Amino acid sequence: MEISHSTTASGEEWVCGQGDDARMVGVLHIDGDNWQVDVSAAEFVRAEPLESRMRQTVIDAITGVPGVEEAYEEDREAWTVIGHPSGEALITAVAAAMDTLAVDVQAHIDGLS
Repeated sequence: MEISHSTTASGEEWVCGQGDDARMVGVLHIDGDNWQVDVSAAEFVRAEPLESRMRQTVIDAITGVPGVEEAYEEDREAWTVIGHPSGEALITAVAAAMDTLAVDVQAHIDGLS
């Protein structure tokens, strides 16, 4: 799992799975205790039970990271995280969680075309 880290105008950013629709995850430290986690596949997965399983897996991964005080789904593919976690720990946890679903998620995405 290759993770890249950079500092942008928006804040610190971690990215994993670039170019892989089923595994692409991004974490952005916006400011203070505000974070955003983006899961690219969440935009495309709208079939049950995979959608619910994926969303629960993502929230469980986020809330399992030390320092996370609160997390909620903000949009189809974005979760807001409040607290003082490590960005590296967030990206690692969510990327590992998506990796467990990657085969099913990729099959679903491939079926959309």
